[in-house]
Amino acid sequence: MSTSRTDFGDGAAPVALAEQRQGLQLSDLPRVVGYLAAVAMAALATVVAVGFDTAVAVPNLSLVYVIPVVVSAVLFGLGPSLSAAVLGALSFNFFFTEPLYSLRVDDPANIWAIGLLFLVGCISSAVASTAQRKANDAARHRQQAQILQGYSHAVIAAKSNKAILSLTAATLDKLFGVPAVVIISADAKAELAELRGGLTPSAVEFEAATASLASRKRVPAAVYPFDESRFDFWPAPTADGPSAVIGLAFDPEERPAEPGLLAELVANLLSLALARQTMTGRPVA
Repeated sequence: MSTSRTDFGDGAAPVALAEQRQGLQLSDLPRVVGYLAAVAMAALATVVAVGFDTAVAVPNLSLVYVIPVVVSAVLFGLGPSLSAAVLGALSFNFFFTEPLYSLRVDDPANIWAIGLLFLVGCISSAVASTAQRKANDAARHRQQAQILQGYSHAVIAAKSNKAILSLTAATLDKLFGVPAVVIISADAKAELAELRGGLTPSAVEFEAATASLASRKRVPAAVYPFDESRFDFWPAPTADGPSAVIGLAFDPEERPAEPGLLAELVANLLSLALARQTMTGRPVA
C-alpha cells in the first residue's frame, strides 16, 4: 500500500498530473471575508461619492454604489453582493438625501430613488453572480478534462499494475479532493493498494468494496447493509487477472452534484489499463 505522492515516471507519459491541478473551489477564504470586503467597498464608494459631490455636481451619484455590488458578486458571490446593495442604498439615503445624516426620507422622489438603487443593485448582483458561477463551472470542467486526459495517457504508458493504481489514486485526489482508496482484488482476496487523504477503510468498507466488484455496480456510502461505510465504491472489473475498486469518502454536506460520472470514467480507464497489463503479460508489481 502507498500513501505517498505518485512518481509519474515508470514509463508513464510525460504528462504531470500534479502540474495540472489547480484549486477547483472558488476561494479558500472564510465566508465572513466576503461580507467584510463588501462593507469596505461600500464605505470606499461613499468616500468617493462624497468627494465627487463636494467637487462637482453629479446627476447620477447613486450609480457609484453599483460598483461594489458587481465586484462583490464576481469575487465573493450572491450573499456579499446583496449586502453591498443594502449598504449602498442606506449610505445613499444617509449622506445624500434630505434630511442629511438621517435615515428618514421626506421627499417621496428620494424614496423612489433609494428603492431603484436597491433594485438595480439586486439585479446586478444576481446577473454578475450567475455569470461568474457559470464561468467557474466551465473552468472546472476544463480542468477536470485535462486531469482525465493526463490520467488516460499515463495509465496506458505505465509498465506495472502498481504504477497504474498509484496514478489512479493521485487522479482521484486531484479530481475530488476527498479521501480516496484503491482496492485490488486477486485470487478472491481484497487488499488496500493505494490510500489518499488518511482515511483507512474499515472491515465493513472492505465488504462494501467486495460487493461492488461482485455486482459490478456502485455501492453508495451509508446504505444497508453497509450502513457504517463512509466510502462510495465503483468497480473496475477485468475478465482475467486482478480487478480493482475505487472508493471516495465525501463529506455529506459538501457532496458534488454528480460525482458518479467522473468516478465511473476513472474506474473504466482503470479497468482497461489493468486488462491491458494482463494481456501484454507485464509484471503485476
